Amino acid sequence: MDAVTDAAASSDVWLVVGLGNPGPSYAGHRHNIGYLVTDELASRMGSPFRSHKAARADVVEGRLSPGGPRVVLARGRGYMNESGGPVKALASFYKVAPDHVVAIHDELDIAFGTLRIKLGGGDNGHNGLKSMRSSLGTGDFYRVRAGIGRPPGRQDVADFVLSNYSTVERKELPFQVSDAADAVESLITDGLEKTQQRFNS
Repeated sequence: MDAVTDAAASSDVWLVVGLGNPGPSYAGHRHNIGYLVTDELASRMGSPFRSHKAARADVVEGRLSPGGPRVVLARGRGYMNESGGPVKALASFYKVAPDHVVAIHDELDIAFGTLRIKLGGGDNGHNGLKSMRSSLGTGDFYRVRAGIGRPPGRQDVADFVLSNYSTVERKELPFQVSDAADAVESLITDGLEKTQQRFNS
């Protein structure tokens, strides 16, 4: 496939990846905000996740708006630090270039309840992003970064991200999840600049 047709193929499909860890024991953890947001997006599409034949991942295929581009929602069935393999397999299967990949993930350096949307950048110690960068061979994909804040006192960072939201946070969490889902829709429909103006509070 030449570069022109490859670009044309990729521009029609977006791959939206929710980063997290599989299974009920991880479901409520701060590290799993990506899964929660893809659940919300799948609900908006009106479709359940299904196992994908070519990757260790569950996917939903559809459109987030009538006449909008095709979107593949995905979440890996392996652990966070293995996210890159399934993402690369899905990107290859659907012929999606990195600039049409969106990763939704937790972010320690942003206050809980806030979002930052950007293209490219480092992994900032985030194992899911690190794995994606390694497998895709580039960090030039979009990130919807959902703030979880820093751990209180001397709590270990790993313990903090792999623990449940506080009682107060759980009341606010649905709003953050909904906003992050809105940001993904905006990114795909309106582009980065408008989305940043709207959501980078």
